[in-house]
Amino acid sequence: MERISLNLDKTFDFISKDSVFAYKEVIENHNRALFNKTGKGNDFLGWTTLPTSISEAELKDYEATAAKLIAKNIDIFVVIGIGGSYLGAKAVVDALSDSFAHLKERKNPFILFAGQNISEDYLFELRELLKNKEYALAVISKSGTTTEPALAFRLLKNDIEEKYGKVEANERIVAITDESKGALRSLATTKGYKTFVIPDDVGGRYSVLTPVGLLAIAVAGFDIRALVIGAVDMQNATGIDVPFEENLAAQYAATRNELYKNGKKVEILVNFNPKLHFLAEWWKQLYGESEGKDGKGIFPAAVDFSSDLHSMGQYIQEGERTLFETVLSIANPDREVRVPTDADDLDGLNFLSGKRVDEVNKMAELGTMLAHVDGGVPNIQIVLPKLNEYYLGQLIQFFEMACGLSGYTLGVNPFDQPGVEAYKKNMFALLEKPGFEEATKAIKKRL
Repeated sequence: MERISLNLDKTFDFISKDSVFAYKEVIENHNRALFNKTGKGNDFLGWTTLPTSISEAELKDYEATAAKLIAKNIDIFVVIGIGGSYLGAKAVVDALSDSFAHLKERKNPFILFAGQNISEDYLFELRELLKNKEYALAVISKSGTTTEPALAFRLLKNDIEEKYGKVEANERIVAITDESKGALRSLATTKGYKTFVIPDDVGGRYSVLTPVGLLAIAVAGFDIRALVIGAVDMQNATGIDVPFEENLAAQYAATRNELYKNGKKVEILVNFNPKLHFLAEWWKQLYGESEGKDGKGIFPAAVDFSSDLHSMGQYIQEGERTLFETVLSIANPDREVRVPTDADDLDGLNFLSGKRVDEVNKMAELGTMLAHVDGGVPNIQIVLPKLNEYYLGQLIQFFEMACGLSGYTLGVNPFDQPGVEAYKKNMFALLEKPGFEEATKAIKKRL
């Protein structure tokens, strides 16, 4: 099988190839630190070898649980989680789904998400929808007390118990949580929910290849084995003894850091296929939460081309020159559409007659890259031979490895997120949560 490929050529007008390869020793040391678990955040490095640690028994359990839920003729599977507990599954399911699956008859349930926001309208409308649908739930939380998913689960648990009765509801709820502690673990044990364990040494944004992501992907009808095989292949291709010259994740990490050192503070992840929109959202969390600390870090942004060329294209072409782009390219689409001939040719498109739409898209992609490079925006290109489970597995492991290496090279701990707690403390104080009395008094003085 082929691997995804990395093309750095369109960065070398801005930084030299020698300057990128000068990171060789540093990044090879960081790579060993990741696998030997000797670097910063070493309590959360289980993801480095996660693909090869997934057992046949675990895969069978995910598949059997998915089959059991599907056998209940459910229309919708609601996944309750936030951050990495939602974005990884959403990214893979959207990438692999028919663009209009929500409007078509399907063999597998449609995957919806809750607990990723606190919108009253969203929760009301979701609950109204579920009243007339057959459904099941997965709730994902190590603690069971994270506000957004806990609130959504409280509402939906009440609804599903009223709709089906408590005994049947318990058969339709899956808890993905800590092995032995926390509110959700206690509830799951009491109720007898089917449970899966979130590994202690895998943080949320690195958890897509755990039951956090794999169960929902299996329920949606996609091949989790191919996803894992792709990740295994990339784990081996970026392993502890793989030299810098052969390690694509190492080269991507080095290039990002060298561009950052030369004033490129914003990385835009670009796609020319709208199915990759949520892959970019997952990537944004992975890199933003891993690198944005200690007053450092590349700001991760994303655009969907060519639609965003008509909104963000002007700024990218001629705005402040602090940007670089990483372009995700799909070499071979799954479908074929050719441009027909029109007798009147009023739109002037007969010069495209007989060509595949993908050829037009590829020329838009190439033309955009060249224009942006000419405009002072370095471009990195990552090519997936096809958009399928195997290559998505490769891409996920590639981005995760590169993120760890890039964060270490930047000099931060890529596996914590202390800044995320700031809004929670303020929210709890404003809501007058017990135990936050002094914080409530202090914050009210600021209003």
